[in-house]
Amino acid sequence: MAAIFKREVRGYYTGMVGYVTAAASLFFLGLFFTNYNLMFASSDFATVLYNTTITMLFLLPAISMRSFAEERRNKTDQLLLTSPVSIPAIVLGKFLAEMVAFAAPLAVGLIMPLLLTAFGSVSLVSAYSALFTYLLLGAACLAVGTWVSALTENQIIAYLATFGLLIVAYLMNGIQTMFTSGNLLALIVFFVVLLVAAVLVGVVCKSLTTGCAVFCAGAVMLFVLFLARPTWLLLAFDGVLSALALFEPFNGVVGGMFSLSAVVYYLSVIALFLFLTGQALERRRWH
Repeated sequence: MAAIFKREVRGYYTGMVGYVTAAASLFFLGLFFTNYNLMFASSDFATVLYNTTITMLFLLPAISMRSFAEERRNKTDQLLLTSPVSIPAIVLGKFLAEMVAFAAPLAVGLIMPLLLTAFGSVSLVSAYSALFTYLLLGAACLAVGTWVSALTENQIIAYLATFGLLIVAYLMNGIQTMFTSGNLLALIVFFVVLLVAAVLVGVVCKSLTTGCAVFCAGAVMLFVLFLARPTWLLLAFDGVLSALALFEPFNGVVGGMFSLSAVVYYLSVIALFLFLTGQALERRRWH
C-alpha cells in the first residue's frame, strides 16, 4: 500500500493536477477569508468553509478522476490487480493519495483561526470542528469519485459523472422539497434519477440492454406508485434523499455545534464507496 500511495502522490505533483487544484483551493479559501473574516471583522471561520464547499464540485472530481480510469487507459490495471498487493490496499493507497492532494492546501486553514484571535475572541473549538468535518466531507466526495473512476477508462467521463453526482447531492435539499410537494416536476426528477441509475448499471454490466431494462422496469414502477400510492412513494424517497444530501450534515456543523452523527455519516459514506470500488476491481480482476 505504501508504494502505491507514494507513486500516486508523486503522480499528482509531477503533473499539473496537484498544483492546479491546490492553487484554486487556496485562492478561494483566501478570498472568502479576506472578505468575510478580515474585511467584515467576523470571527466565524466555519462560514468561510461553508462558502467554499461549492468549489468541491469542480476540484474534487479532478483529483479522483485519474485514480483508476488512467490505469485502464494505460492498460496497467491488470498488472496492478495481479500484483501481490490486495485490492483493499490498492484502493486505500490511491484514496489516501487523493486525500493528500485535497488536504495539503487546507493546512493554511489551520493558521487562519489563530490569526483571528489577534483581533478578538474566537471559538477555536468551533473553527477546528468545522475544519475537521470539512475534511470528512471532502473525503466522502473523493470516495464517490474513486468509485466512479473505477467504472470507466475515460477520465473526462469520470470527471463529468462525479461532478454530476456531487451537484445532485449539493442540490438535494431543493430536490427533496420538490418531492414532498408531490407535483409533476417531482415525478420528472424521479425519472432523471432513475435514468442516471440505469446508465450506471449499463456501464457496470457493459450492456445497453440491461441498462434499458432497468430504466423501463423502474419507470413502470414509479408511474404506477405515483398514481396509486403517491404518499408511499414520497415518504420512501424522502428518507433516501435525506441520506443522499451529502453536504447537509456539514451545513449543520457550520451553525457552531459539533455533530457526532455527521462524523459517523461521512465515515459510513467513505466506507461504502471504497467497498464498492473494491468490488468493481474484483469484478475486473476475474474478467
